[in-house]
Amino acid sequence: MKIAPSLLSADFSRISQEIAVVERAGADYLHLDVMDGRFVPNITWGPKIIGDLRKLSPLCFDAHLMIVEPERYVDDFRKAGADIITFHYEATYHVQRLLTHIRSLGAKAGISLNPSTPVAMLEDVIGDCDLVLIMSVNPGFGGQAYIPNSLKKIREARALIDALNPSCELEIDGGIGRKNIREVVEAGVDVIVMGSSIFGAADAGAELRELRALAEPAGAIA
Repeated sequence: MKIAPSLLSADFSRISQEIAVVERAGADYLHLDVMDGRFVPNITWGPKIIGDLRKLSPLCFDAHLMIVEPERYVDDFRKAGADIITFHYEATYHVQRLLTHIRSLGAKAGISLNPSTPVAMLEDVIGDCDLVLIMSVNPGFGGQAYIPNSLKKIREARALIDALNPSCELEIDGGIGRKNIREVVEAGVDVIVMGSSIFGAADAGAELRELRALAEPAGAIA
């Protein structure tokens, strides 16, 4: 199980310290939410910021593109230092083409599903995916409440991946914290994105370590 702190919830006035804290605490990926104000109502950052952040950490950069026409920008995000590039199934007409193009750039290719998009939509492209991201909130803002039906989607995605592409990672993003981290791990996720649960704590590093302990088989939900 991997933990990917979402920098969307970090304090950008002290971003180098924030990254260093979660890196020392054992973060596996850094999750970078890219929003364009069109696919989602919020606006965050583009390749320039990711390129600057790349200088601050050797961790895997997990770029989540919540943008329309992602095919226009994936080359720029790869050049900026993104190691995983995930786009939304709902944001492009040519899903399989974009997955293979991202792989041709030397990055891992991920695909994300909004809460209302069924897992079955991935059946014909799962073989070209390195990562599947299940959104357990509607994308666009951090700190939202977890959608309970997401657990069913996690299990469905786990079954699809195990049947057709076992090397693909399953990621969850939205509303994950102490109360539900164990249940999503037991349902089959490999990577957990958490923003406010980590950076909203008084000690982000200690909270990350505590969340990992809760997710382990010997852990107990507080």
